[in-house]
This record gives sequence, C-alpha cells and structure tokens, in this order.
Amino acid sequence: MYRHVLTLVLGPLIYSLPAAALEIEGIDVAETISSADSKTTLLLNGAGLREKFYIDVYIGALYLSAKTTDARAILSDEGPASVLMHIIYSEISKQKLTDGWIDGLDANLSKDERQAIQPRLDAFNKLFTAAHKGDVLSIEYTPDRGTEVRINGEWRGAIEGNDFFRALLKIWLGSNPVSKSLKQDMLGITR
Repeated sequence: MYRHVLTLVLGPLIYSLPAAALEIEGIDVAETISSADSKTTLLLNGAGLREKFYIDVYIGALYLSAKTTDARAILSDEGPASVLMHIIYSEISKQKLTDGWIDGLDANLSKDERQAIQPRLDAFNKLFTAAHKGDVLSIEYTPDRGTEVRINGEWRGAIEGNDFFRALLKIWLGSNPVSKSLKQDMLGITR
C-alpha cells in the first residue's frame, strides 16, 4: 500500500524531470543539441570513447535528426547531422589531428573519392589548431551551409558539399572505422 501511494505521488515528478545526459569518462554528453541554424534539434544517436594505444583521446558523439543504428543510412542521408569531439587527452597537435582525418579517409574512400574531396580536405584541415583537454570540436553539416567547424563554440569556417561531410563520417562509421567499438557506440549499438 505504502509503495503504491509513493508511486502515485512521486511518479509524475520523476517522469517530468529532463533526461540525464550520458556521462563518459566524466564528460556530460548532451541528449540533444540545436543545429547551427537553430531550426533543427539533433538527437544523440550514440557516443563513445576513442582510445589509441590504451590512451583515452576523445569522446566522439554523433547527433542526427532521427536515431538509427544503420551506418549505411547515415552515410547516404542528406539531412543535418553533427559530430562533437570532447578532447580528454592533454594535447593533440594540429598535425596529429589532420593526419587522423587523412588516415581515416584513406582507409574508407576509393582513390577517386579521395581525389574528389582533396581541395576541400586541405581547406578543412586549415580550420584546426592544436586541441587541448577540455576543448570541444564541432563538425556539423547543415544542407544549405555545408560542413561547419566550431572549436569551443567559435566558428572556424565551412566546407561545401554533403559528399564531403559523409566522407568525414566514414572515419567513424565506414567499413574501416578508426575504432570498431567507437563505431558501435556512435551508432547506439549496445555491446
């Protein structure tokens, strides 16, 4: 009886609370973000830890208009999407960061696909500086503006073309992702 009364009294209060953000390695990952145009709310599809040689490097979070575990659907979509990288390693040099993009793209794109985006990749790489613990890198695609890069909320520039953003997504979601466990986490697949 007592439990039933508590459920009736506290139930509505519990269900009215906002959903708690996902926490990974002490980093709160938001359940939703507003797109750069502020017209679209993107939902957290999944997030996980990027490790390299047993070192925690960053938390990668994928945001989409609608959740899905289908990497092919995400890679062929044309709608807004975003990847947030919460840096947890002390420092990642600009060179290591851009080498990471290049390695991930080389592992997932054909030679022709890679050549088609090379000038835009060069421009994209110029938008970055060294990343430090606590920095948040935002790589967001908005159909009418392209791939916008922000570092700690500061706008750095934009690269045109949905094909460019989807190529970048292959770094995490392609057939040869930077990390298989991070791919599963970003797809929201429970392990």
